[in-house]
Amino acid sequence: MTTKTQITSRRTAVALLLAGLIATAAPNGSARGNASFRSSPLRVVATTLSTERRTCLTTAWAAVTSVTPTSNVRSGDTKSALPVTVSVFRIAYTAHTGDIRHAEVLLPSWYTPRNNPPLPLVISPHGRGAGGHYNAAFWGTLPTTGGFAVVNPDGMGRRFERYSYGDPGQIDDLARMPDIVCRALPWVHIYRERIYALGSSMGGQETLLLVARHPNLLAGAAAMDSVTDLVRRYRQLPQIAGGRNLQSMMRKEVGGTPGQKPKAYEARSPLDLADSIAQSDVPLQIWWSKVDRIVIDQKHQSAALFRLIQRLHPRAEVKAYVGYWRH
Repeated sequence: MTTKTQITSRRTAVALLLAGLIATAAPNGSARGNASFRSSPLRVVATTLSTERRTCLTTAWAAVTSVTPTSNVRSGDTKSALPVTVSVFRIAYTAHTGDIRHAEVLLPSWYTPRNNPPLPLVISPHGRGAGGHYNAAFWGTLPTTGGFAVVNPDGMGRRFERYSYGDPGQIDDLARMPDIVCRALPWVHIYRERIYALGSSMGGQETLLLVARHPNLLAGAAAMDSVTDLVRRYRQLPQIAGGRNLQSMMRKEVGGTPGQKPKAYEARSPLDLADSIAQSDVPLQIWWSKVDRIVIDQKHQSAALFRLIQRLHPRAEVKAYVGYWRH
């Protein structure tokens, strides 16, 4: 199914994307709307959003944009531009390269070692050039509103920290995030049947690769403004600002040009793993904008992946949302 929207704000689209994912995704092997889902902490968001789309959008938008000072953030929490109604923890983990990396974990403000029921967890990889701290700020008060946890890892590619471009080792690190969170914060309990993934731009690319490579991990996923064909992306990079430098970085990260390392580019391209995504049984939302000036040519990126999944597996649980927001 393809839904065309008139949304022109990317932040609005991200809020609606998250809300729709939470409201519709069910765990693997179970029917949507079952008793387990209805009793989930995410019911707060799901109930709000299932009534009327406009109410859903307004609620999600308000949650994302209601940022207040952080003077009351608990001792031990990282200092960041996040609302006081979300608890923030900075944890360390060892990446696939052996490097020590960090992640920001967001928890509902009411969640403590003495009040710690199992929480759904969203794995949220960041976009190109960003990091976990930057990515965490986009979540606003939603973890408290919906009663779920979010882990925002800094990530690590084959060579670069913030330009991983879907490195297979980075995808495996994302799959380890539930265990990493529980080891770092042993009093946090993760609801293992309620693990989701959500990312945009490069984070969307890595979300799709996570679905392809670790389908049994996820109860749902959403990818926005994603690169799905890394070869096409490499060739088109000179068309955007700073594209020549980005092209050089991609060559170093992947190990060469597409002509030199075709298999390496395929391994990082969701389009080449479309069959695995289609057969994953993971409820998936793919969002893209017709006016994207960063990941240009979405007709041959996100849209191409959606069409291919539909062609390969007409019953695959994938939905497309198309709008006009800026990247």
